Amino acid sequence: MKKTFLYLATALALTACNQNSETETLAEDNSTTSVPARRTCPSEEIRAELLKNDAAARQRYNNIEAGIQNFISSDKVLSDGTVDIPVVVNVIYKTSAENISDARIAEQIAILNADFGGTNTDASKIPTEFAGVKAGDTKVRFHLIKTVRKSTTKTKWGTNDAMKKSSSGGIDATSPANYFNLWIVGNMGGILGYATFPESAGLWNDGVVIAAPYFGKTGATSPYNLGRTATHEVGHYLNLRHIWGDANCGNDLVADTPTQTGANYGKPTYPLYNTCSGTSRSVMFMNYMDYVDDAAMFMFSAGQKTRTQAVLASSGARAGLRIY
Repeated sequence: MKKTFLYLATALALTACNQNSETETLAEDNSTTSVPARRTCPSEEIRAELLKNDAAARQRYNNIEAGIQNFISSDKVLSDGTVDIPVVVNVIYKTSAENISDARIAEQIAILNADFGGTNTDASKIPTEFAGVKAGDTKVRFHLIKTVRKSTTKTKWGTNDAMKKSSSGGIDATSPANYFNLWIVGNMGGILGYATFPESAGLWNDGVVIAAPYFGKTGATSPYNLGRTATHEVGHYLNLRHIWGDANCGNDLVADTPTQTGANYGKPTYPLYNTCSGTSRSVMFMNYMDYVDDAAMFMFSAGQKTRTQAVLASSGARAGLRIY
């Protein structure tokens, strides 16, 4: 069992779409990309840079973590049961393939609801060893409020949040304190997506970005074609860290996820043994917060469920999403 404690921001700093139609013309970028050989998610690195340079963000982070530990220690559950999160999907497209259809958006929302509800069909694959700590229903649901679409000539996006500002060719967030904003862009090179953590709650750039080829299921690009990139990034949005803690035998601040030496990729076979602190045991590579292919990830843990509930509680950093 990993020891859960309040994280020091300095340590983090050391780790490494009703439719509105708009048109925007931007400078042409002719760069192209191929499907990444391995999953990568820069959310933690982006967060570390924020915490390194922004004292107010560090204080919000520490307050959030302290609140989560209080929530855990008092053994609370959400008094009103399930939290139904309102979603705004912002689609920025150059090609018709990037202009993700309403059907595909609905498909991705359904995937999120299944994964966070524990009703995903592949949950039957959870090994007996981890069945006792599976989250099951996290009591988090998602429903689409509106889709906003905008055309562009831009062919590549980075992680500088340009897609979140109309002034730089993006789409401004819709009331980010009360709505979960999700941006879909055409191409981010080798990046599948990224997210902001709860210390950014309500800020102009708060939300999740997903590259169009890895959004939803129908027409998505293998092996990231089961909608799990969104599940992973929404996990970050709800304050879940990478399961290996972004360090060799690191701490993800969740007691029931086995410590592991690093990220896992592809489609591992259970059991997959790691040794940390002299203990060899199988790791929970099938957790949504690892880096395995979509078909190989299919569970959250009970401890991760508690963290998401804590951040959505009436006193949590994302309490503003509780508008229904």
